[in-house]
Amino acid sequence: MSDVVLSDVRKSFGAVNVIKGVDLNIKSGEFVVFVGPSGCGKSTLLRMIAGLEDITSGDLLIGGERMNEVDPSRRGIAMVFQSYALYPHMTVRENMGFALRFAGVPRDEVARQVGEAARILELEQLLDRKPKALSGGQRQRVAIGRAIVRHPKVFLFDEPLSNLDAELRVHMRIEIAKLHRELKTTVIYVTHDQVEAMTLADKIVVLRGGIVEQIGAPLELYDNPANLFVAGFIGSPKMNFLKGRVESVAGRRVGVRLPEFGNVVAPVEVKGEPAPVGAAVTLGLRPVHFTPDGEGALDVTVDMLEHLGSETLVYARGSASDLLTIAQEPHCALVAGDRLTARFRPSDALLFDSDSGRRIY
Repeated sequence: MSDVVLSDVRKSFGAVNVIKGVDLNIKSGEFVVFVGPSGCGKSTLLRMIAGLEDITSGDLLIGGERMNEVDPSRRGIAMVFQSYALYPHMTVRENMGFALRFAGVPRDEVARQVGEAARILELEQLLDRKPKALSGGQRQRVAIGRAIVRHPKVFLFDEPLSNLDAELRVHMRIEIAKLHRELKTTVIYVTHDQVEAMTLADKIVVLRGGIVEQIGAPLELYDNPANLFVAGFIGSPKMNFLKGRVESVAGRRVGVRLPEFGNVVAPVEVKGEPAPVGAAVTLGLRPVHFTPDGEGALDVTVDMLEHLGSETLVYARGSASDLLTIAQEPHCALVAGDRLTARFRPSDALLFDSDSGRRIY
């Protein structure tokens, strides 16, 4: 078993609290991604699991055993860093087998395990090359292969794709996903890139300021964010936020007055107890939720367009609003300065409390 359990885990550097009480249960075989902005504590949390940072308080269990004081080499983990950290004077074969040779594993067994890892990562033709003769993606695969041969209970990845260009990042995401399916090992992966998180994870842990904001499957976080931070962080392009006040409540329908859009009253369908009339709220709409047959309507002026091939992103604003992002058909005929009525369905809109940022419904 390779379950990883964190119970009220905290980390302080002197008087500075970096990790402020994290509770997390990662099941054996899960692919879990820690995501959040720079400085949120995601890499520190990963290093605590690895044993590279001490735990100030709380408990860390791997496979049911408490690991707080256990040496990193005995935790059954393997870590892949942002930097490849390959020995330049060694071949790929020697780099991948170094830890096994250092541990005294017989030569034939080292060769077998390196060969198996090379097969999985499609490195068989590169085994006799040195790192300087490899591309960035190939070097990262060698670093992953060096971890695979140790047969860890848990793989830890700390922003492993940050040094790669956009095309290579996409390719390596596919490779890492395939690797997880084949090995069926628990993976904990750190990134600031929410697209990586959405495409790789079984479960995402969203962190901010050393606190877990929300845990859930990618589409769960996308469709049901717990607060404004998660709603704005998950999803690309990001969600639009429109400030307003509750104007009316009628059964399951709430009207929200939006001063920055000509004081229009936007309809929202509620899924719980509605906010009281007069409450300050923030209406959330994803760019893809604008649709020609929507009941809600916002009159805006087009500022600019971004043609992406599969769709066109229209950036527009109301009378005094920030830019509103609207996803349109790829060949829309709009130009800067055009007036546009952006329509949405009331069931697609989300409402948040403007003061606390908490999701209302």
